Amino acid sequence: MSTDDPTSEPPIEAPNEAPNAAPNAAPNDESTDASPTGSGLAAEKARRLAQLDDLRAEGVAPYPYRFDRTHTVADVRAGWGELEAGTETNDAVAIAGRIMLMRDSGKLVFATVRDRSGDVQLFISKAVVGDDAFASIKRLDLGDWVGVHGTVMTTRKGELSVKPGSVELLAKAVRPLPDKWHGLTDVDTRFRQRYADLIVNPEAQRAFEIRHEIVSSFRRTLHERGFIEVETPVLHAEAGGAHARPFITHHNALDMPLYLRIALELHLKRLIVGGMERVYEIGRIFRNEGVSTRHNPEFTMIELYQAFGDWNDVMEISEALVTQAARDAIGTTMLEIRGETFDMSEPWPRIRMVDAVSDKIGRTVHPSQPIEELRSLAEEHGVRWEARWGGGKLVEELFEALCEADIVRPTFVTGHPTEISPLARVDRDDPWLTERFEIFVDSRELGNGYSELNDPVEQRARFEDEQAAKDAGDAEATGVDEDYIRALEYGMPPTGGLGIGMDRVAMLLAGVDSIREVILFPTLRPEVW
Repeated sequence: MSTDDPTSEPPIEAPNEAPNAAPNAAPNDESTDASPTGSGLAAEKARRLAQLDDLRAEGVAPYPYRFDRTHTVADVRAGWGELEAGTETNDAVAIAGRIMLMRDSGKLVFATVRDRSGDVQLFISKAVVGDDAFASIKRLDLGDWVGVHGTVMTTRKGELSVKPGSVELLAKAVRPLPDKWHGLTDVDTRFRQRYADLIVNPEAQRAFEIRHEIVSSFRRTLHERGFIEVETPVLHAEAGGAHARPFITHHNALDMPLYLRIALELHLKRLIVGGMERVYEIGRIFRNEGVSTRHNPEFTMIELYQAFGDWNDVMEISEALVTQAARDAIGTTMLEIRGETFDMSEPWPRIRMVDAVSDKIGRTVHPSQPIEELRSLAEEHGVRWEARWGGGKLVEELFEALCEADIVRPTFVTGHPTEISPLARVDRDDPWLTERFEIFVDSRELGNGYSELNDPVEQRARFEDEQAAKDAGDAEATGVDEDYIRALEYGMPPTGGLGIGMDRVAMLLAGVDSIREVILFPTLRPEVW
């Protein structure tokens, strides 16, 4: 039986066996030794660069313009995944991918190529491709991109494979891949070199596939509910819609300062005034704040506004959006958080902020209490406070310090004090609180919504309070947005509004603990070269 018979037992066939020795092994150290006879990264790069020169001298273009692919790896697996072991077909395919593994077995070379949809084995026979082509194929390195014309087959062990008639170099990898067995594990390197992270860490690919499905799911759900997707300005004359320190820039032609937006809110509500009734935007937000596992200076948020509704309507939409996204992105509404399993499709609990704090402390806490009493409570529980804070801000600080860490399952925290909610309507039953909620999961804030304040007189008074706080040194307070006041004076109908952090939803459903795992290129300090 010939050695290229697919029913034979090749010495190494399994796609996860160790790669062959140099030149395909990927060195790990960052040696600056530039000699091709040396060791380390520099030597391997020098060897590959020399190979580039050889290819060009032979008339081979190492970076061709295009390749006409007929099938992805997923297409091959979907179309021929049920082939019996030891079967050859005449079914022709043209696939393309990056070489992840190579094994030399004399007159056979086994290679694993990867495209976006998965991996497949190449069963490369010297008798099929010819002596010269086979020699060229054996010179390929791990990381090289190749285009393959061949037929579909399975080996004796049932490994679905493509048997090439030709293999074309599509892009020569001058830098070797990170070591397969140790992987790319340094966190800073993974986030700084996301391209390498995506190549060698399948879990990184999975996180961004989940993120994509979440965004697509949100769009489908809102389309079904009659919402219109819009785009609003990134550069704002007034930084409003949230409490956050903005990034400031300057428009040269108009000679005026502008702010990168800290929220989508105020422009979207202008569209409600204009009669668009149901609008949303998925947009990039910029906040000049600290960097942590939960915060990146630029992140993605969805905000939506529904006319003729209130906070109850957008709480229902919140549950529907996140629950359906779980179904679409990970195939289940069951989530395990801190060792407990929760069904996202069950109604989410609701608890007022003041009640959560009162239960934790063991006595009634409310922003209407004397300020000295609330300050004393803060000191008693190790919560810092500032003289300019009112009772509402103190209640919020107590909640953040004492209660957030206890929230595990998806929960609506409602009834935020008026002092910290300048754009929300006052609660129908308590003038010290507002019809506002935040969504918390695993101690993280996931979203924020409320019955929108639509009284222009009250809105101006709230803005003026914010301006006073800003003048007193609060860098996160907003000023008076005169154009937004003018819009409200034309009349905004009762409206419910919602904002959800898309990155944090992706963190939740992908099961990761750092926001950097779901942002392709997170903000990092400049690299020292």
